[in-house]
Amino acid sequence: MSDPRSTRIAPTTLLAAVVVLASLVTTVVLHVRHPDALVTLLPLTDMRDLHVDFDTFWHSAVALTQGVDIYETPAKLTNLNPPLLTVLLVPFAALDALTAYRIFAALTAVLVVASVVAVARELRLGAGVTVAAALAVLASSPLHGTLVLGQIYPLLLVLLVAGWIAERRGRPLLAAACYGVAVALKPSLAPLLLLPAVQRRWAPMRAGIASAAVATLVGVLIAGPSSAIEWLTIALTEGVPDTVDNASFPGLAMRFGVSPVLGLGAGLAVLVGTLWWIGRHRDRIDPAGTAPWAVVAAGLLLSPIAWHNYLLLLVPGVLVLVTLGRGALATSLLAVTLVPVSWNAIWPPDPSPLEELGSDVGRSLYWAILVAYWVALLSAGPLRRSGPPATGGADEPADAGASTG
Repeated sequence: MSDPRSTRIAPTTLLAAVVVLASLVTTVVLHVRHPDALVTLLPLTDMRDLHVDFDTFWHSAVALTQGVDIYETPAKLTNLNPPLLTVLLVPFAALDALTAYRIFAALTAVLVVASVVAVARELRLGAGVTVAAALAVLASSPLHGTLVLGQIYPLLLVLLVAGWIAERRGRPLLAAACYGVAVALKPSLAPLLLLPAVQRRWAPMRAGIASAAVATLVGVLIAGPSSAIEWLTIALTEGVPDTVDNASFPGLAMRFGVSPVLGLGAGLAVLVGTLWWIGRHRDRIDPAGTAPWAVVAAGLLLSPIAWHNYLLLLVPGVLVLVTLGRGALATSLLAVTLVPVSWNAIWPPDPSPLEELGSDVGRSLYWAILVAYWVALLSAGPLRRSGPPATGGADEPADAGASTG
């Protein structure tokens, strides 16, 4: 007779199944109740109020080609990104805004799928898992929001994936260089440059910082030195938005009517704790495992603005979990991204004090999802990956390996 314990479902698997089912039901209900889902807005032509992020980037690119201030444009929103992004998007300035947006959206969708496939191939995941992961990402709210608004997260995803693959293949300096360019485009990813420092890998640390500095300098020189000062002024004075899809600790603090300084303190504690823990266990943690993605998640929790759409950047880390025997957890993490931002619409607009507390808790779902990603990725850091780690590398000096501790 078979042992009944062998057929018993593990509690983690059961919990994952509940999360997946709840996510699917919630997603279906919200799409039925609010049929104007983000994905249905893609064909619309309203650039100023709908595809607003890309409209902002496009106006800055046009301004650069005309030799005027890239941060003073007719766009509805203020461009919060460094000059380097405007430089990279100059080719789109030759097109009208709508045509440029449609090409950019199509390109970024391709980049996301290509990134997922590249990660799955690097991890030697089967065709079934690869297709399922790609479909889950294509159906996810973060991707839909990214495409509708015209955000740059797919570009960042490509750089992070390129760096992670380079790390796995024993090219730590190339990996650090890719990470540095990503940081130059989105400084909220800067904590990633501290990962080699806490692991005492000094050559990659220097390469990452140098890459970020050079890429930033290129953008500033092309856009004009004054653009750097103007961008820093904007970045340092921008407030913390109290919106349902701001998943950071400062955003959570604003949601509950607490000073965002306390939120920044909580986020800083998470980031410092993450780096300390990785440094303490550096001999057991693979820099090409889940560690980079855990650091990215911690940095997002600290950032004043961490839109739910940033979860796209953490998908590679979720796929790594599959190779570590945590497929159920990975499935549940992908499933919760299906819940659309119409989740915000179910909470009363003018609640009573008690309802307001419940509303604030409910509207913090995306913060809870980001925290779950961070915990899952950090806790998996010391686990062994499916293949042997690539040590050393053609682009790292001979003494660099001795400094890894």
